Formats: sequence, C-alpha cells, structure tokens
Amino acid sequence: MEGKPFVIVAVDGGAASGKSSTSRAISQRFNFLHVDTGSFYRAVTYKLLEAGVTPLAVESIGPAISKLRPGTLVDGRSARMEIDGWIPGDEIRSAAVNENVSKFAALPVVRKFLLDYQRDQARVARSGGFAGLVMEGRDIGSVIFPDADLRIFLEASAESRTQRRAAEGQVDRIHERDRLDTQRKASPLVCPPGAIPIDSTHLSLEQVVEKVAALVSEKLGA
Repeated sequence: MEGKPFVIVAVDGGAASGKSSTSRAISQRFNFLHVDTGSFYRAVTYKLLEAGVTPLAVESIGPAISKLRPGTLVDGRSARMEIDGWIPGDEIRSAAVNENVSKFAALPVVRKFLLDYQRDQARVARSGGFAGLVMEGRDIGSVIFPDADLRIFLEASAESRTQRRAAEGQVDRIHERDRLDTQRKASPLVCPPGAIPIDSTHLSLEQVVEKVAALVSEKLGA
C-alpha cells in the first residue's frame, strides 16, 4: 500500500520447529507472500533422485541440476516453485526425500543454484502487490536476507519435533537432519546475531504466531 513499508521477515529453524505453520499464519494476517524455501530444496531433491543422482554422486549433481529451470507460481499468498512445468505436490514429502534433502542441501552446488532464485522472491512479492515477504528456511536470516527487517529463529526440542512429524503421519530423522543442517560447511543452520530466538517446545502454535505477529506489527508501524 502507498506509504507503507515493504517488510521482509526471515524465519529460520530446524525441521518441524513450526516454521511453516507460523509463516503461513503471518502471511494470512498481514498479506505477505509466504515462501517455504524448504519446499524448494525438496523439489530439487526429488528431481535429482528422479534423474538417478544421489548426494554421494557429487560429480553428477552439477550437470543434472543445471538442466533444471525453476519458475515461481503464486498460489494465493504462497510462492510455489515450478520446474519445467512440473508443480511439486505431496511427493516431495516422501520418506526418500526426507532421507536425502539435508544431504543435498549441504552441498555448495545445490545452495548456489537456489541462492538468486530465493532472493528473487522479494521481487515476486513486490510485483504481486503484497505488503511484505515472509520467508522460511535454515539460512534466510544469515545468508539469503541478512538485512531482513525482522529475523526470527524458531527452536524446539528434538523430541517434540519428532512427535510433531509423527502426528503428521511422516517419518523424519530429526536428530540426523539437525546434525547435517548445523554441521554443514555451506550456510549451516545457526541463529544469526540480531535474530530473535523463540523456543516453541512448550508453546502452542497460536502463542508462537502472536509473538511473531507483535514483532511484525512493530515493523509495519515503524
């Protein structure tokens, strides 16, 4: 809107920390474009596995990933990646993708492939008339948008996050993904200086959303 600031909110955290549910709620409340970068890595993982490429076949990943042509489809308030006309669905939540996504995401060639595409989502949001952008992932506040207006880092115990995945009917190796995400050399999962940590272990989704919404309101009113 005229005279209103365009606000970029970065939401980082480990697997099943509540990033997606919180970010979607913020998107709805403030008319922000919601971008789930985890789905981007899942989509790329699915396509690489489909092509017969594994995380161990490092020499094959570059040539395979260079053939992918990502675009963006705005679906309501969500940005969805499309690759050569293919729009990812439930298949990117499969056990095979869960098993491999952090391994692919740890590789610099994969992260470099998605870097500019992720940053371009701010342009997509602005051109779509959104009041802001809420982007979730693992390196949004540290690498993708280190100068975001608001940077949130969601935390929760591994046990509670495993239970959340199980309640969704999914199998996800939380401890292993945490290890891979935090120890990788390329853009590791960290709470960057200046980001606001929120531990959601003992909080309801509504409580987390209200905490973040209050912070967003401050930025919009600045």
